[in-house]
Amino acid sequence: MPVKTSKAYLTVLGVPEKPQISGFSSPVMEGDLMQLTCKTSGSKPAADIKWFKNDKEIKDVKYLKEEDANRKTFTVSSTLDFRVDRSDDGASIMCRVEHESLNATPQVAMQVLEIHYTPSVKIIPSTPFPQEGQPLILTCESKGKPLPEPVLWTKDGAELPDPDRMVVSGRELNILFLNKTDNGTYRCEATNTIGQSSAEYVLIVHDVPNTLLPTTIIPSLTTATVTTSVAITTSPTTSATTSSRRDPNALAGQTGPDHALIGGIVAVVVFVTLCSIFLLGRYLARHKGTYLTNEAKGAEDAPDADTAIINAEGSQVNAEEKKEYFI
Repeated sequence: MPVKTSKAYLTVLGVPEKPQISGFSSPVMEGDLMQLTCKTSGSKPAADIKWFKNDKEIKDVKYLKEEDANRKTFTVSSTLDFRVDRSDDGASIMCRVEHESLNATPQVAMQVLEIHYTPSVKIIPSTPFPQEGQPLILTCESKGKPLPEPVLWTKDGAELPDPDRMVVSGRELNILFLNKTDNGTYRCEATNTIGQSSAEYVLIVHDVPNTLLPTTIIPSLTTATVTTSVAITTSPTTSATTSSRRDPNALAGQTGPDHALIGGIVAVVVFVTLCSIFLLGRYLARHKGTYLTNEAKGAEDAPDADTAIINAEGSQVNAEEKKEYFI
């Protein structure tokens, strides 16, 4: 006495039931529209529902809240609409219910998508610059669900022309050695239960580049030829033999005659020969004549030897007289 009273307000939380996802079907064809609904009942206050795809939240969803028959709890549903593609294959779709009665452990429902799609095909060559005589491997890379059947190889719209040299192993086309007849368009076709796809590769076989020696060899080749031509002046036979000798530094792959080089050698030989003939003639012309001693002068016209001696002596006397007179 006196009596004292107090009031307390009690709120009973309705724990939401485990959510359920409806509208899911598997497998789904690429490009189809999928509509998923996540629903939970018995929550008080109304629970919150969130959608996730591969742990990434999806914002664009529809939310619906309805009061239960007991007028104390709520049924909550959320709808997700999206169009699937091949990138969604294997993705996990999760519906998560959040409520204050669940503390830090929300309730979830999950489904994994299975998307079927037509194959995608790509041809990968073993070398970007195929050359004649080399091997070539073309790989047909195909992806699809279901997995594509073994691929089909064709050339220019027909079967492979040389099965012995063009070997198909799985998804690979192995051409053992290339030649110019292999030029053309190669097609790889992949098929599964959804559809068919193909890819093309245009093969151009390039020539094997010739390995040439550096061009600095040309001066050394000319020098060797001129040096040999100097020795040619002694004998015409030697010049003919020497001019046909091959320079060891010449190109190994050169089999045809070099007309310019042969013409140069012939010109040098002719020039040196003419110079030699001219010099020899000039030398002989300068040293040609008759040389007489003083004793023989005046004896040329003598009828006999005694007269020649007398004339020679006379010439000497006259020479002395002329000498004395000159002095």
